[in-house]
Amino acid sequence: MNFRTLEELAVLCSEKKMTIGQLMLEEQSGESGRTPEAEFETMKQYYEVMKDAVHKGLSEDTTSPSQLTGLDAQRVVSYGDRTEMNLGGAAGEVMAYALAVSEVNASMGRIVATPTAGSCGVIPGVFVSTQKRFGWTDEHMVYGLFAAGAIGYVIANNSFISGAEGGCQAEIGSAIGMAAGALVELRGGTPAQAVHAVGLALKNTLGLICDPVAGLVEVPCIVRNGFGAVTALAAADMALAGVRSVIPSDEVIQVMLEVGSSMPEKHRETAKGGLAQTPTGRRIMESL
Repeated sequence: MNFRTLEELAVLCSEKKMTIGQLMLEEQSGESGRTPEAEFETMKQYYEVMKDAVHKGLSEDTTSPSQLTGLDAQRVVSYGDRTEMNLGGAAGEVMAYALAVSEVNASMGRIVATPTAGSCGVIPGVFVSTQKRFGWTDEHMVYGLFAAGAIGYVIANNSFISGAEGGCQAEIGSAIGMAAGALVELRGGTPAQAVHAVGLALKNTLGLICDPVAGLVEVPCIVRNGFGAVTALAAADMALAGVRSVIPSDEVIQVMLEVGSSMPEKHRETAKGGLAQTPTGRRIMESL
């Protein structure tokens, strides 16, 4: 890739008069040796998997093998059908869609790791709900996925996306940043605004630990995907309104690396601390 930081990415887009998604497609094609058309088709297939996961999570039984989770996305939709939600329709829908995909994952369904299985609901939740809301084409969404991929590439190469390495800030935080930046671009924002959205999103998740109860990607992972999708909408709106990340987004990524590296092992996906070691968490682990 011809960029390593978000700043370099934005400058390159400006020089080439390209969106982040267009630039990433070109870069990915150059890296893989495959044609842009072939890369685009592959990403389009990934998006089909995402849409299918949303549908399954909203219409099928998503009870997990552990019996700990399942059907919460459908409960949120049902609640929204009965009364006016506190969040409002758009945010309530994105939350439900993100929960749906995460529940499909927990029930052994097919998902796309974006960037990980533990954070698989955020990007599909944001993308599928906003596509429905604004009437965007699948082609438009695929370019958005390339934009999200470019942001994820920078985060992964300058910090981390694994909960075992950097806590849940690395998984959910990265997913929120990727979704927020991509949504800015989908809404017609500039690469610079998309970069600000990433910083705004990541700052809101710094220090978030990874504490899966019984070591399963279910509690609290699924609900964090729901919350994360709503946060992505907020970060994108702030950036589109002209709110800037005072601390440059690349520096925020470095802080995520610093915080995650200093996080105790018990708070990095080991189930030795946090919610996993509450009395209820321990009882669940023993029962399973």
